[in-house]
Amino acid sequence: MMHQQRSESRLSPSSDTEDGAGMSRLLAPRLAYFAGVARTEHVTRAAQEMQVPQSTLSRAMVRLEQDLGVDLFARRGRTVSLTPAGRTFLASVERALAEVERAAEEVRADADPATGKVAFGFLHTMGSETVPGLIRAFRADHPRVRFSLVQNYGEAMIERLRSGELDLCLTSPVPDAPDLVSRRLDEQKLRLVVPADHRLASRRRIRLAEAADETFVTLEPGYGLRRITDDLCAQAGFRPRVAFEGEEAETLRGLVAAGLGVALLPPPAVARPGVVELTVTAPRAAREIGVAWLDGHPDTPPVAAFKRFLLSRRGALLPE
Repeated sequence: MMHQQRSESRLSPSSDTEDGAGMSRLLAPRLAYFAGVARTEHVTRAAQEMQVPQSTLSRAMVRLEQDLGVDLFARRGRTVSLTPAGRTFLASVERALAEVERAAEEVRADADPATGKVAFGFLHTMGSETVPGLIRAFRADHPRVRFSLVQNYGEAMIERLRSGELDLCLTSPVPDAPDLVSRRLDEQKLRLVVPADHRLASRRRIRLAEAADETFVTLEPGYGLRRITDDLCAQAGFRPRVAFEGEEAETLRGLVAAGLGVALLPPPAVARPGVVELTVTAPRAAREIGVAWLDGHPDTPPVAAFKRFLLSRRGALLPE
C-alpha cells in the first residue's frame, strides 16, 4: 500500500532541510510528541502524560505531517490511529529515542561523583608501577570511580587531550602550549644504562661526554624521552649515534643487555640482569613529570576529584 500524500505544500527544494542534518534539526523536537500520541492514540491523554498544552501537541503533529508530506494519523475527534506510514515512522522514532536516552544515561553515569569515569593518559614508563599505585591510592577514597586508560607517548596524548578523548594526561616534558594547562608534579633522574660487560660497567658515576663514542638505543622521534636524550647529548657536546629506535623503555634496556648499545633511561620498576645503571653527573640528567589538561574544558566531578588528587602528590608522585 502506498503512503497517502498530503495536499499541503512540501518544503521548498531550496530549504536547508533537503540535507539530512537540516531535516533532523527540523523534526527532532517533535519526535517525542509523536511517540507519545502514537502510544496513547489520544491527543488529550498524551498531552496530560507529557504535561504540555493539548493545542501545542496538536499543532506539533500537524507540522510534523506537513514537513514529512504524509499522513501519520487517521483522526476521529481526539482519538487517533496510526496510518501505515505512521507505523513505519514510529518504529524508527522509537529506536532513535531509545538511542538518545541510552546516550543521556551514559553521559550522566560518566559524570556521577561516585561512579563516574575519568579518561586518563600516561607514558609507557609510568605504566608498570607509578600509575597503578596512583589509581590504587585514589580508589581508597573513591572506590567506584571508573577509569578509561590510554598508554602512549607524550605528543599522541596531547592530541587526544585536544580532541576530547582524554580528560587528563601524565606526561614528560611538561607541555607549554596556550590551549593547555599543565602542572609540574615531580622529577625523575635518568641513568646511563650500559651492558654488564661494558668498559664503563665498573663505574658508578659518569659524565655524559664520556659516552660520546658509544652507540645509543633510543625511543623514536616524537617521544619526550627521545627529545630529552638528544638535548642532554647536545649539552654534553655530541650527537648520539643511534643503532635502534623503539617504542618502549624496557625493550631498550633489554637491547642494552644484549650489547646493542647504551641508553639514557629512567629507573626500572624491577632491576634487570645484564645491565649496569650509572648516575650521570653532568649535564644534570632528569626529566620533569607533569599533568596536563585542556584549558577551559569543564570537569565532571570524578575528573575534578582525580585532578585534585594528582596535584596533591606534588613531589611524591613517583615511588621511592
